[in-house]
Amino acid sequence: MDDLQHGTRNKRGDWAPSRALQISPLFTFPPRPIKILKWLPGYLLPWNVLFMASAVVFWHFLMPDFATMQHLALGWVLRLLALNMSAIFVFYAVFEARLYIRRRQGTRFKYNARFPDDTKSDVFFFKRQSLDSLVWCFGFGVPIWTAYQVGVFWAFANGYVQWVSFSGNLWYLLALGFVLPIWHELHFFCVHRLIHTPFLYKWVHSVHHNSVNPSPFSSLAMHPVEHILYFSSVLLHLIIPSNPILALYQMHFAGFGAMVGHIGFDKIEVGQGGFDTHAYSHYLHHKYFEVNYGDGLMPLDKLFGTWHDGTPEAEAQMDARFKRRVARMNRT
Repeated sequence: MDDLQHGTRNKRGDWAPSRALQISPLFTFPPRPIKILKWLPGYLLPWNVLFMASAVVFWHFLMPDFATMQHLALGWVLRLLALNMSAIFVFYAVFEARLYIRRRQGTRFKYNARFPDDTKSDVFFFKRQSLDSLVWCFGFGVPIWTAYQVGVFWAFANGYVQWVSFSGNLWYLLALGFVLPIWHELHFFCVHRLIHTPFLYKWVHSVHHNSVNPSPFSSLAMHPVEHILYFSSVLLHLIIPSNPILALYQMHFAGFGAMVGHIGFDKIEVGQGGFDTHAYSHYLHHKYFEVNYGDGLMPLDKLFGTWHDGTPEAEAQMDARFKRRVARMNRT
């Protein structure tokens, strides 16, 4: 594919899409049904449908059975940890190997023309972003993700959570499944703003932002405190009537879905075509640090003045905001 038909490349070789990012039309008033219907396929495909499908497959074929999870035991907990470790490694590695190790696409549709491991840095373990990411991801991220799963499924198995079935509550659970990514966005935005406060940024979130030029395995390269906050979105299912498959979908959306915003490419080429990654919004956050705390599913960044749609106008507004803040600091 010719990426210059879809965007532009600057003198450094960095690529940017021609089209400005758009806030989803879900929260537009008055409602615009036609626009929502046109937007809907991009909301569902490819990622949301993939993560729902993975949740169904895991629940029916790979997870410990219901009776086993009624009792906390090291055997099934370690089995679940091994399953999650393997699944995350395979899923992330598919994209990491193709795009960053074999470099099958070169820099076509790549936001940052450089490849992270081409440059060593003292901020990373072993001076390499990829190795650093593996330590944080598998040393802390996946175990904490698994701990949340253990707690939630143990609660479901013992009847401590209101478990509703698809057979009697199909429309409710379908609606809940539809809005769970919206809940994830709201939760992520709030947590993200919190960990950008000076103290938490310095001691917690800076670990993640060391990956200015992110790649798939940097997705869960976070401080353990950030992992705890990030994966806590699943606790919603301990409060509202839900189903363990939807709780698992929520966790897959957070665990596997973390890779989406860090993939570093706007399109993944498949044959003569390709599919959109929807990664640009979060890439801009890694590039500029203080924009796009969410991904535009909800208009929260627009409301708080931190939305960056990738246009020169948004760049100018961001620069003006930074200058005003510096001026205020200089006056104090």
